[in-house]
Amino acid sequence: MIGVLDTEGECAEWTFPAEPGAVRTARAVVRGQLCAWGLDELGDITVLLVSELVTNSLRHATGPIGVRLVRTAGPMPTLLVEVSDPLPDPPRERAADTDEESGRGLQLVACASRRWGTRPGSTGKTVWFELAVPS
Repeated sequence: MIGVLDTEGECAEWTFPAEPGAVRTARAVVRGQLCAWGLDELGDITVLLVSELVTNSLRHATGPIGVRLVRTAGPMPTLLVEVSDPLPDPPRERAADTDEESGRGLQLVACASRRWGTRPGSTGKTVWFELAVPS
């Protein structure tokens, strides 16, 4: 794992190898950074959604997985979370049957976040979501 915190402390990012332990490690570093920023209230939901997106990256892509947190200030402070991987195809939200054990990750992201989306990158894609920072 490689991690970077910008000089203003508003952005933190990590790169994880595409291996099963990446999900556990991503959850731990994200929770740790949120605690360092005093955003403990966002810990559970952020960790859950990061877990879903990193798991999707592991399942469908090969290569490194990036996780980035950006804390913004202003009248409506937000936490932007991005998960990147080298697969260029955007994820597809699908309706999972009640007996399926997978297929609900993007639905969860859509329901639990203020906004979410995907964007292509130079070597893959980024799936992002935004959470409101409690005042």
